[in-house]
Amino acid sequence: MFDFQTYLSQGKFSEAESILKEKLLENSANEQFQIQLETISRLRKEFPYTRAEVKEQLREYFPDITDEDLDTWEQARQLEMRVIDGEKRYFSRAVSNFFRLNEAAGKIKEEISGKTYDGVEDFQQTVIPQWFEKSVEPRVPFNQQRIKVNYTIALDANAVPAGEVVKCWLPYPRTGSQRLPHVEFLEASQEDYTIAPNETLQRTVYMEKQAVQDEKTVFRISYIFETAAQWFDIKTEDVQSYNKTSELYKKYTAERLPHIVFNDQIKSLAGIIVGEEKNPVKQVELIYYWINDNIPWAGALEYSVMPCIPCYVLENMHGDCGMQTFLFLSMARSLGIPCKWQSGWYLLPQTKNLHDWAEVYYEGVGWVPVDPSFKLINSEDKRIKEFYMNGLDCYRLVVNDDFARELVPPKKFYRSEPFDFQRGELEWEGGNLYFDTWDYHLDFEYLPAAHN
Repeated sequence: MFDFQTYLSQGKFSEAESILKEKLLENSANEQFQIQLETISRLRKEFPYTRAEVKEQLREYFPDITDEDLDTWEQARQLEMRVIDGEKRYFSRAVSNFFRLNEAAGKIKEEISGKTYDGVEDFQQTVIPQWFEKSVEPRVPFNQQRIKVNYTIALDANAVPAGEVVKCWLPYPRTGSQRLPHVEFLEASQEDYTIAPNETLQRTVYMEKQAVQDEKTVFRISYIFETAAQWFDIKTEDVQSYNKTSELYKKYTAERLPHIVFNDQIKSLAGIIVGEEKNPVKQVELIYYWINDNIPWAGALEYSVMPCIPCYVLENMHGDCGMQTFLFLSMARSLGIPCKWQSGWYLLPQTKNLHDWAEVYYEGVGWVPVDPSFKLINSEDKRIKEFYMNGLDCYRLVVNDDFARELVPPKKFYRSEPFDFQRGELEWEGGNLYFDTWDYHLDFEYLPAAHN
């Protein structure tokens, strides 16, 4: 019997490829085999570096680096590699992550290259305290913004044959919440486009364009969206007992494999973290503090190559925003706390990036944002310190209110990112067009407030 994950864990990539190609000759329509073959291809791209190449990347900071040093860091899960066909191959972000995960190495790098600027930390330390100096009323949206976005996807020249139709799904904001009440579509590069309905949980603008020889195939959209900050200042006495018979409760406390998982490790860890505490506000606080203290941020593998993201996080004790969020969702739901995925971008004055976070439902209050990877802020003011445990800033472009939902119109081929949706997706009749064949770019500007 062919056990795909066993072959991967043993590093037998070429052998697995041969078996899968034989199986596809017998049954070319088998989607599982196609996805497994694509996963091997993606993993090879995720681990491009040889041991010699990684040593050379590290030599600037460790002139006398040895194989024993690498062995030590690998065993500590600080230098990410995996064996592929008998050879150690290293993650494309292994070295940059290493300086985040190894405190002593991080100090050496800082001494030689200087401290790396952290735009999120700058924002947290400068902007959020100013909000509380001016007074923030709990649950009332504040500091409203109007933000214009120009979003571009450019497929490499000759990535598909000239004349073929390229299909493109671009990210577009979901509206209706107090923190993102309105969006105004301005223009698209193609005359024909489809904006997915607002109830679409992963919202898109869809376009098609014929490829031209030796030219990039470019898609552009622009829009203005309104957004606001909100801080809930949740207290334990604010929440009521959950109505466990409600559809909302049952839906948002359910396991959803492969990345919201209630295995023994998750349930046991969640139980240890919360102990005898039964109030969901305190339980969320305890989980949030635990992730803050134990799971540092690090650049992530593509989600499509990880069979269980929370399992990976606990095995390696690090993860990016979405990985921390999947762990949070798994632990919170395993305790009977309704919560869901939310994602898109943050567009801070200091920096921008793709981003994932969560929302927790408290009976009697409603949905409250919880951002595990924006972490506790270094402040003696508890309101500031715990802002992202029950609040969100006014610079969030919300594209997704769930993960792994069908796009509009449906995508025919396996997605480049089958769970999250922030960068976009491309395909043609010949198959999916993976991330290494195209670039994405988001420009934004803050506009004056609209006059009533």
